[in-house]
Amino acid sequence: MKKKLAWMAAMTAAAAMTFAMVSAAEETETDGAAVQEEAAAGNADAVQIGSLKGPTSMGIVSLMQKAENGETNIPYEFTMVTAADELLGSVISGDIDIAMVPANVAGVLYNKTEGGVSVIDINTLGVLYVVECGDSIQSIADLAGRTVYMTGKGQTPDYTIQYLLEQNGLGTDDVTLEYKSEPTEVVSVLAEDDTAIGLLPQPFVTAAMVQNENLKIALDLTEEWEKVQGEGGSSLVTGVTIARNEFLEENSDAVQDFLAEHEDSAAWTNENPEEAAELIAAQGIVAKAPIAQKAIPFCNITCIKGEEMKTALEGYLQVLFDMEPASVGGQLPAEDFYYLG
Repeated sequence: MKKKLAWMAAMTAAAAMTFAMVSAAEETETDGAAVQEEAAAGNADAVQIGSLKGPTSMGIVSLMQKAENGETNIPYEFTMVTAADELLGSVISGDIDIAMVPANVAGVLYNKTEGGVSVIDINTLGVLYVVECGDSIQSIADLAGRTVYMTGKGQTPDYTIQYLLEQNGLGTDDVTLEYKSEPTEVVSVLAEDDTAIGLLPQPFVTAAMVQNENLKIALDLTEEWEKVQGEGGSSLVTGVTIARNEFLEENSDAVQDFLAEHEDSAAWTNENPEEAAELIAAQGIVAKAPIAQKAIPFCNITCIKGEEMKTALEGYLQVLFDMEPASVGGQLPAEDFYYLG
């Protein structure tokens, strides 16, 4: 009973943080002001794309370069930030047309805007890994009694690890989740303490392993998710691409162009890791190209559309909803959330 109460309290607090993040973006004009100013200063006719530093942006570096060279079907302007809440205000205000955000945040935003956004593709599957020095962690159960340093409180990493703990008979009274504001802070802890355990997304996993040759991947949370879901279960979805419905309805051809070019760009990144790594470093997504090149195979960069997208994401959001309804905005998104083209 104590485990269940502790788990529910932790999930409620995490969900409250997600709600607060979206509400703050909706109610405060200054939220995302830098993003809005940058978008407004550019080409008014260009499709405004917002993305997060990390695998989502790694998958569109080819598209970024083509847009800069005037080689795309339509003009694009890109705004890249480090936190999802920097984008949300600009989506709500209409200054960003298409945004790449965490999967659960898309659900919350759909509910907060009363169906004002649609998900048009999945851009990233599982990117989360448990890392350690040594061999003490072979399964989720081995985390009992340990402290896990991580980021993403109230976001995808938080919901993922808490779900996997619960499915393995554990809770936050068994495993201490120590939250940091940035992945680099987790990397610093791991560098200073060789007994520490970290939960990190790519490409920070690779960066940490380069800094500390004794550090290794202990658990792939995508694999752990598949173990508890079983055959035919949901997929672990990290990032999705959403579009404002007002923009989508008025510019359906532009959205179709974007989807085609996004798919090509994501495939190019996976198929050309050395060249992609150079662009990724040049965009400041990852500091050094060799790290980006090593990370790409572990980032699960993709572009999943249509019914396949709906099936994968719908099942994932159902899992989150069953854990804590507020994690997806209080209710599951309706059918019109899924843009099937």
